[in-house]
Amino acid sequence: MNIENNASAGNERVEIGQGKPMNNMKYFAKKWFVTLGVLPFLLIAAVAIFASVSDNFLTVRNLLNVVRQSSYLTLVAVGQMVVLLTGGFDLSVGTMIALSSVVGATAMAASYAAMPDMVWLCIAIGLMAGMLAGMTIGVVNGVGVAVLGVSPFMMTLGMASVGFGAALYLTGGTPVYGMPQAFGDLFGFGSFWGIPAPVCVAAVAISLAAILVNRTRLGRYFYAVGGNIKAARLSGINTKRTLFFAYTICAGFAALSGMLLTARLDTGEANIGSAMPLESIAACVIAGVSLRGGVGRLGNVVLGAIFIGLVQNGMNLARVESYLQTVVIGGLLIFAVVVEQVRLRMMQSLHKD
Repeated sequence: MNIENNASAGNERVEIGQGKPMNNMKYFAKKWFVTLGVLPFLLIAAVAIFASVSDNFLTVRNLLNVVRQSSYLTLVAVGQMVVLLTGGFDLSVGTMIALSSVVGATAMAASYAAMPDMVWLCIAIGLMAGMLAGMTIGVVNGVGVAVLGVSPFMMTLGMASVGFGAALYLTGGTPVYGMPQAFGDLFGFGSFWGIPAPVCVAAVAISLAAILVNRTRLGRYFYAVGGNIKAARLSGINTKRTLFFAYTICAGFAALSGMLLTARLDTGEANIGSAMPLESIAACVIAGVSLRGGVGRLGNVVLGAIFIGLVQNGMNLARVESYLQTVVIGGLLIFAVVVEQVRLRMMQSLHKD
């Protein structure tokens, strides 16, 4: 009898021991997914799919082009991340791009016509005018959300309509020409040490954003306000000022992207940037930035924007129509939100374990 009991106990120990490796694998797979998110897997899948579709996809020239085209979205996504960290979002980033493009190009063209011999001064005047125009939208958003208590959705949606209307009114719906050729040659098509100028400008701006978010008190306040605004207020954080700065900083990055796009197009356009709200939010959500606030990493957002650029470039090489590309980007956003919810549940189960 004792022998049988010992044998059965031994069998149970063997079965339990055999089950542990499988349980460990599931646990580590969950942990990796919770830590990394869905972005690395999407990047690998995108590269594999588009590399099989087109031989030109993985060439150095095409990849450099992807990075250059992604730099505009990256700037907007970084600014969008700052607002998302506080628990809000900005639907007016497209307006900021359009208004900065129109106002900057108009000021640059007018000053160049008046002072044709002072090219760089005219460029500086246009850049400052464009940046101020775009950031004005952010200031109004910040006052509305932080001071007046308007919901981010209604405030930024309303300003998106106001800004696009103002840009169309200023131009009459026609592009703005007459800027110095040096502006487009340098900031649109120029390069530094073989690296496209938009990429260099974006790299500098992202470095400053990294210092702001990760190394300053204001950056910590963004996370705190998004994590729990009531607790942040009770701990002595000026939540209104923090929210105001978040929307203003977002506008600064969007306006900078608008001026770089203006240099690339060599015209001021009132209809550029309309897809940026969707694409910037998609880049952030795919990168693991929580729509509830308080969670997100800058490096992942940069990779998320590059991923969106990779997908768009791959679809262009595969000759997918632009209308269907919008469908794909929207589908990726929905997919990323669903996966984020699954990830949050896994995170909670891991903490319980």
